[in-house]
Amino acid sequence: MGSDRSGDRAPATPAIRFLRQAGVRFIERPYRYIERGGTAAFAEQSGVDEHAVIKTLVMENEAGKPLVILMHGDLEVSTKELARTLHTGSIRPCSEKDAERHSGYMVGGISPFGLRKAMPVCVEATILELERIYINGGRRGLLVEISPLELQRLLNVVPVKCGVRP
Repeated sequence: MGSDRSGDRAPATPAIRFLRQAGVRFIERPYRYIERGGTAAFAEQSGVDEHAVIKTLVMENEAGKPLVILMHGDLEVSTKELARTLHTGSIRPCSEKDAERHSGYMVGGISPFGLRKAMPVCVEATILELERIYINGGRRGLLVEISPLELQRLLNVVPVKCGVRP
């Protein structure tokens, strides 16, 4: 199994090692990272629909307990709806420093695979309906193309409905 590569081989990140060890078929998709370019930068450079480019966001509840939420690139997270779904008082984004400390990755390169700290992973339910997704491979400028079914198999994700149009 392993990966099919397009372009030069990048150094293996914890996410890439995690996927290889799990026997996941994926394609490394390097791109030119643009500061604050977000999912739109990859979508434009790669000619793919931004809806299939998945953001990995680290958030925390009112007690400071971290969690990961996976969201379509063209949608935002309704933190109120997410808090209701998770039966918690509130959800808010972590600071960049805390997101990096919890995940082990730099902001802009956070992957749900190979996280430093075990955290619950929520996924916008409609992501699981897509044929292929593009999700961070553990560093800025590297996404991996995989089947969204691998999220369920590998991460024990909690499907949620909290995506809203910006």
